[in-house]
Amino acid sequence: MKAYKALLIIIVILVVDQLTKFWVKTHMFLGEEISVTSWFSLHFTENPGMAFGMVLPGVWGKLFLSAFRLVAVGGGIYFIFYLIKEKAHWGFVTAASMILAGAIGNMIDGTIYGVIFSDSYMGVARAFPPHGYAGYLQGLVVDMIHVKLFTFHWGGQLYEFFPFIFNIADSAITIGVFLILIFQKVFFKEEVKIEVPTNVLPEN
Repeated sequence: MKAYKALLIIIVILVVDQLTKFWVKTHMFLGEEISVTSWFSLHFTENPGMAFGMVLPGVWGKLFLSAFRLVAVGGGIYFIFYLIKEKAHWGFVTAASMILAGAIGNMIDGTIYGVIFSDSYMGVARAFPPHGYAGYLQGLVVDMIHVKLFTFHWGGQLYEFFPFIFNIADSAITIGVFLILIFQKVFFKEEVKIEVPTNVLPEN
C-alpha cells in the first residue's frame, strides 16, 4: 500500500508543478511579475543551472547537469522502492517521495522544455512550436514563486531577506529535506531488542 501512496504523492506534486510552469511559460514573458498579495507574487524567470542561480558553463555543462539529474532520478526511484521493501517509516517514505517528485519536475524542464517551447525573451512562449529554443537536455528550469518576507537596510543599501525565486518542485525538495531533518529521530528510531540472559531461565 505504501507504494501506491508514494506514487500518488509524486504524481500530485508533478502535476501541480508542471501545470504551473506550463501556465507561466505560455501566459507570461520573461521578467514579468504579477502581484498576488503584498508578500507573494509570480515572477517569471528561468534558471539555466542549479539551485540559487549556480551555473555550469557552456553547452557541455548544461548537458552534464541534465544527465546528472537523470541519473539522480533513477537512483531516487530505486531508493524509494528500497525503503518500501524494507518497511521504512512512512514519514520518511513521504519525505523521500517529495524530494524525488521535485527532482523529476526540474528534470523534465531541463530535458524537454527546450524542445517543446519557444523562447520567452521577446514575448510569451508558444507551446510545441516547429523549433524550440534549445535541444534535448538543454532546457531551462522555469521558476515563478517570489515570497517577499521583509526588506532591510544594510550599509546604505536595501536588501530583501529572501530574494530567491523558486518553483513547486523546489518547494517539494526543500520541505522533504526539512521533514527528514526535523523528524530524523522518529524516522530512524532504532529498535530496542530485549535479550533474556540464559542463566536465569528456569531449568526443566
